[in-house]
Amino acid sequence: FSVLLKKQLFLSFLLICLHFLPHQASLSVDGGADGVKHLAQTLQTCLQLTDAVQQIQLIKKAGSQLETLSEEDAGEALDACLNALSLIYTSVQAKNPLRRAAASALSSVPECLQGRAVDSLSSCLSDCLSTPCSEQHPHTVDTIAACLDGFHLGERCINKLLRQVLKFICEVLQEYLQQNSGLAGRHIAQAQLMQSCLAAVKTSMLVLQRSQGAVGAAPPEPLGGLLSCYIHILTDEEFIQAVQSTAGMAVVLLIRSVMGTGDEVASVVSSLLRGSAPGLDSPPRWLQLRCEALCTSGRPPGVALYLSHGALAMLGWKGSLPGPQWEELLLLVPETLLGLDVSVKESSTAMVVARVLTLWSGAALDCLQEKSGLCPPSLQVALRGGSILQRHLLEHIYSHWEHPLDGVRHQTRSLFHNLLLLHRCTKPADSDPADSDPASDPYVAELTRSLLGLEWHMRGKYGSLGCLVELYGAEHLLGVQPRLPSLLLDLMGDQTLAPYASDLLERLFVSHKAQLAAQESDWMELWHRTWVNPLLDVLCHTRPEQTTYILDYFLPKLLRCSPSSLAHMVRALQGAPPCRTESIQCVPELSGPSSSRGALGALMTCLRAARAQGVAAASEESLWGGLIPLSLLQQALIHKHDQVRMDALGLVCESHRSTEVLTSQEMDLIRHFLPPNLNSQSPGVRQQTVSLMKKLLCRVKDSSQLLQKRLVQERRAEDQRSLDQYRAFLCWLSGNLLEVLLPGASFSKCLLSLSLLNLLSQLFSFTAGNHEPGLFALGEVVTPTHAQNVLNCVASNFLEVKQLATSLLSQLPPSAVGLQVPETMLSVLRAALDLSTSTKPYDSVTAAHLLHLLLQQPDLIPVLLRCDPGLDLQIRPEASRSLILELNALAVIRLLLRRLQTELSGAEASLLQAAASFPLYGRVHCITAVLQRLNTECLSQTEQWTGLVSELIAVCYRMSDVVSPVVQSSSPEGLIPMDTDSETTGGLQRILQEIQPRDSNDFFNSARELEKPEGDDQIRVNNNKTSMFGTTDVFGEGYRVTAQMLLVCCWRSMKEVAMLLGQLCQTLPLHYSNEIEPTHPGLITEQQVEGVGLYFRQQLLQSRHRGAFELAYVGFVRLTDMLCKCIGSGSRNLQQLPTRWLSEVLEEVKSSDPTSKLCATRRSAGIPFYIQALLSSEPKASSCSLLKATMKQLIALASPAADRSTDASTVPQVHALNILRALYRDTRLGENIIPFVSEGMQAAVLGFTSPVWAVRNSSTLLFSTLITRIFGVKRGKDEHSKKNRMTGREFFTRFPALYPFLLSQLEEAASTVESDSGHVTLHPSLFLLLLVLSRLYPSPMDGSSSPLGLAPFRPLIMRCSRSAVYRTREMAARALVPFVLVTQIPSTVRTLLQDLPAEPGPNIQQNHIHGALLQ
Repeated sequence: FSVLLKKQLFLSFLLICLHFLPHQASLSVDGGADGVKHLAQTLQTCLQLTDAVQQIQLIKKAGSQLETLSEEDAGEALDACLNALSLIYTSVQAKNPLRRAAASALSSVPECLQGRAVDSLSSCLSDCLSTPCSEQHPHTVDTIAACLDGFHLGERCINKLLRQVLKFICEVLQEYLQQNSGLAGRHIAQAQLMQSCLAAVKTSMLVLQRSQGAVGAAPPEPLGGLLSCYIHILTDEEFIQAVQSTAGMAVVLLIRSVMGTGDEVASVVSSLLRGSAPGLDSPPRWLQLRCEALCTSGRPPGVALYLSHGALAMLGWKGSLPGPQWEELLLLVPETLLGLDVSVKESSTAMVVARVLTLWSGAALDCLQEKSGLCPPSLQVALRGGSILQRHLLEHIYSHWEHPLDGVRHQTRSLFHNLLLLHRCTKPADSDPADSDPASDPYVAELTRSLLGLEWHMRGKYGSLGCLVELYGAEHLLGVQPRLPSLLLDLMGDQTLAPYASDLLERLFVSHKAQLAAQESDWMELWHRTWVNPLLDVLCHTRPEQTTYILDYFLPKLLRCSPSSLAHMVRALQGAPPCRTESIQCVPELSGPSSSRGALGALMTCLRAARAQGVAAASEESLWGGLIPLSLLQQALIHKHDQVRMDALGLVCESHRSTEVLTSQEMDLIRHFLPPNLNSQSPGVRQQTVSLMKKLLCRVKDSSQLLQKRLVQERRAEDQRSLDQYRAFLCWLSGNLLEVLLPGASFSKCLLSLSLLNLLSQLFSFTAGNHEPGLFALGEVVTPTHAQNVLNCVASNFLEVKQLATSLLSQLPPSAVGLQVPETMLSVLRAALDLSTSTKPYDSVTAAHLLHLLLQQPDLIPVLLRCDPGLDLQIRPEASRSLILELNALAVIRLLLRRLQTELSGAEASLLQAAASFPLYGRVHCITAVLQRLNTECLSQTEQWTGLVSELIAVCYRMSDVVSPVVQSSSPEGLIPMDTDSETTGGLQRILQEIQPRDSNDFFNSARELEKPEGDDQIRVNNNKTSMFGTTDVFGEGYRVTAQMLLVCCWRSMKEVAMLLGQLCQTLPLHYSNEIEPTHPGLITEQQVEGVGLYFRQQLLQSRHRGAFELAYVGFVRLTDMLCKCIGSGSRNLQQLPTRWLSEVLEEVKSSDPTSKLCATRRSAGIPFYIQALLSSEPKASSCSLLKATMKQLIALASPAADRSTDASTVPQVHALNILRALYRDTRLGENIIPFVSEGMQAAVLGFTSPVWAVRNSSTLLFSTLITRIFGVKRGKDEHSKKNRMTGREFFTRFPALYPFLLSQLEEAASTVESDSGHVTLHPSLFLLLLVLSRLYPSPMDGSSSPLGLAPFRPLIMRCSRSAVYRTREMAARALVPFVLVTQIPSTVRTLLQDLPAEPGPNIQQNHIHGALLQ
């Protein structure tokens, strides 16, 4: 039943498509044979049904009836039936069970009648192809593709209509190309068009592939039109890479389909790759003209990339090559791809280059591995290790094996593996095939030594070494580096390197085991000495936190490879001195470092890993698993080291099977562990404890179900005893955890206890009287006192405790909690309302959690009426659970809104009084929290919600008007406005008329005491030091407020307004109208959404307080996400909003209008956040044209210009630098921002030469961000750690534009280092240049040729070592290292020594000597 229900839900939308079918298929049941009559009757019944599942069943029945027909049954009635099935097939959507059923029925037609079926299907498809409606084009394209997807009759139909099909696809593509040129700014619509265009290109390729014989005879018009469309896509950079890459394959496929597979095809493709017309003489004239259009000098560099991909994917490379042109093409592809390395900017394009290079290496292997005798000798020499091509490919590998994209790193490793295979396949013919020793191969031996000699922080090194292990075995690497296991184990303490090191270790010990087993009979001891003994030594003597990843990554793999090694580990660790096992009481000299875990900790680690892998199992004996005494395990559970305790707990909790029954001893061990460890202060220990206890409780649940099942079947007493032990253990666990939650309990105790109790409530049940199979009723353990203690935890100052306590309260027995009692409910409601106006921000969070508890109560509305009789609420006694939640939420929001409106009127009269007595943000926070509990897509009270949403938006605007003058003030941190009598001045007298901040700290620490006398409001400043929080009484008693309290009230109010508006826009259904749907009902209108967007614009561009605009950004991001998601069905006006808003703010940034309210200080305040949110909303699948256009404008603004000499003219430059900094830091932009790093770095370095301090300051911040973006986040305290560095080759390959820029800037800066006058001259950018260059280190391919040679930098850096500034000399010494080749180290040292003076003299400068010695 559930399967049918899912199908009905999935197919319900098909019914609309089928309504017109009975009118087009005139099925007659009067004439014809009996078989045809039954068939027609079946189809008539099918077309009259409304249940899609029944329709599919009847179509299958019709297919069975078609199988029984013969040639005598042919006639009009049969044609009508076939026409009906064809209409069904061509009318429904592509991936539809109904279409598949119709295809299956048509395929059931006997062979003698298949011609009629093809005619019917061709007629229906021809009608679809002739439809002028462009909205049906995607559906028709899908239908064509479906005909070629395993549907024989459909393929015959396409061949029959080949010319019409090709013409239709050509017209569709031309229409898409025309539409794309008019979609500027509509990025969502453009992204949808890209998908349609991609489907059309793929379908055209499918048609060409399945119609190879007929394409050559097809007329040139549709083929030429298709090729023109492909070329347009290839050369138009507005298309996404997926479409361009597919178009590149389509070009090669079309050329192959027209010209065949001879040598001429390779010649034409080679000419296209080179971009040169020679070589295009052989194809037909129409093909030649279009290919010449592609061979232009100004074509984008990606054209050659996508054509290379097409050549490798669409041409056959297996076996012998047809001619010399194919050999030339095979060698031309990597040359073309490697030439793109220095011109590729986008990371996505780098991914395509890496993938195509790997594809090329696979094609080259196909040529060589089929029959080596058929491969030309010249090709073998070109592909052999050590050749020029192999060296260039290795340069590419070393430059990209640490690329930020995982895909690039993976493809680079695959390329390296294939290069080794190519070298093996191209060995000279005179070499002995039986000689497989890699040490005798100079190329492999040198490659191994160079890789092992590299720094271990280079992550790409591990994959390459793994390839060597895979092809040549572990003994080859161990012969070169015998200490390799210990070196890799030492790296397991680094989280970033542990996965790579463990993967290499696994390859090594698995390969070594296989090699030893094949060579010797008694090999296990040698294998243990090589791999197990170093592991035990590291576990015993290294700090526990440094061996965490050994347990996670390495030890399980080792035990899977050799389960019998566990016994060796236990013997070795138990054979250690006793004091090393009992590390708590041992002598330090024998136990090693006091911070190490000792043999006991190592033993727990090994046993835990073995237990998780199923190698060791628990038992009821005195020895755990028959290996160690239980007393030793109890000692480990309370060990002084956290990791030892966690390993021991993991040993008890983890198991290979989730249905493994817990023994009584394991339960006793948990009782022994839990009480002393509940108050752990380490967050990591608490998280591990919860995770491990979850595994234990899941074992209890799964095994109890198994025990109950066996108890019913076999009635064994031991199963009942185990269930009783489970029940006692769970009751003990629940009771002890609840007893911990006393008033005043520590945060760690509350957090851990509540986490475990929530686990119990999820896996079992606290509901009293629950006797469902497999569950334990734990509700009888919970008392009202326990429930009250949990309720008290909701008032905790820690958010995590609040959330866990609220979640637990909803799972406890209602009788214990007592919220269903009206008096209790009323008291909780009043407490929540009081807390929502508290001056302590976390009290409003408590109020929101209390209201969440009340929303589930059916009798909440009467209690709300008791609290506020003026509310207009409806009581529905018999309502569903979802309706109760909706009505309760509606009533609570009305109550909060009613009180908020009253308090807002008071705030408009006196903001100081509101800040001290009833801050506004608490009410709004509670409203937002209530809305988050609702599923807004299925609300039933739409009229009430529509009116309520309008009221909420209006109240938000009013609140903003009250508090925004404070957060938009030039100095919001020290502002107390002058409140005056509302009756005499009509409200606040423009909060911007403020008291200027004083120089002393008394202004911020002393309270302003306000009294409310009978006459006008008078303000008396109390200069004495008083308490910040005084007694608040609106009815005459004085209250106190400081500038800090006022500011907190204002910016938090702005925050909550932003959160509420963002929540409304993101979750509520949109009310809109467009061409397809005249009116789509919803709760929020387009005008309201646009108004909210303008509100966010104002707040982000004008707020000065960081808390206000940072949180307004969060709300604005929700709005832009909504615009991104609703665009597929929303209005065109909403689609264009992000582009319009962005262009407006950029124009405002460009203009240096003195009247502009944009903040030029505070790092441009909210302006970067505003632009950041708009750009981040651009679809990732689009061409990112909005980001590209914005970055070009910002970089142009950020770059220094000669006409910017005044402070006013530099304001746009400051804004641009600050905006660029925010965009480079935004993780949502991902790798799309990388192509603009070079220009950003140039703007930052040149900004240091500005005479304006604001520009230099913003340039400093931008430079710091770019260093992090390029070299990664700092992972340690060492400022010069190699973890945040890259090779010079990789750096200049990824950012080639920085090569000439840094060289010219360094040359200019180095010329100012020395001066004959003796004055110190420091170039502003010198330190930045040296800082960047010092982050590089020597490349493993030093000595090879490269277009980006590092030699020109060396003399300039050496000259910088003569600076009079010590820090400059130090940085110059560090920066010189990556620019000195390994072979040039002696000559460079000799040159530096020769520059030293031979003897002391009056003209000798000590700075020169010191700098040379440092270098």
